[in-house]
Amino acid sequence: MKKSAVSFSLVLLLASILGCTNTQQNSPDKSKTDTTSNQTLADKAGMIKQKITPSLWVDKDAKAVVDYYLSIFKDGKMKEYHQYKNPPEAKEQGGQDSFETAVMEIGNIEFSILAAGPYFKFNESVSFVINCKDQEEVDYYWNALTANGGQEGSCGWCKDKYGLSWQVVPIEYFDLINSNDPNVREKAMRNTLKQKKLILSELK
Repeated sequence: MKKSAVSFSLVLLLASILGCTNTQQNSPDKSKTDTTSNQTLADKAGMIKQKITPSLWVDKDAKAVVDYYLSIFKDGKMKEYHQYKNPPEAKEQGGQDSFETAVMEIGNIEFSILAAGPYFKFNESVSFVINCKDQEEVDYYWNALTANGGQEGSCGWCKDKYGLSWQVVPIEYFDLINSNDPNVREKAMRNTLKQKKLILSELK
């Protein structure tokens, strides 16, 4: 196995093990920490909100990444942050001295952030859909995500400054493309191909 692959594997293993924590372990109340450490695995599993958590690998500064997304998704919050030293085995095989993890909640979904070096990049094979209630909300998210280094795509797709792909979609759009009226469906689909940001008035 290549050294870089071994290094990545070690980082991923450590992140998965150390990331399986909860916010109680950061409590200054020592008794709470001790109680948590004595819980059974079944008890801990019951505390997990999501069965599946999206995990985003970024280059560095997990806190800055979380701050960026919280500036866009106003109802979000950072739930955890940790910094870890890599073991000697990882550093000997080309790994960084340390890496960071964070957990943020945006749109009532928890995301895990792993800041562990510039080894992987986002691409369009994975994206997140933002279901917007109206055109005003579409405009807000589109402008926020494409600003400061983001990038406009086509058909409602865009990238934020980290290269993560988003689909900013008004919920009424799905009614149009799934309408029982073929004329409504065809117009919506045809005009979608002409747009970058989706504009409802031009799709109807």
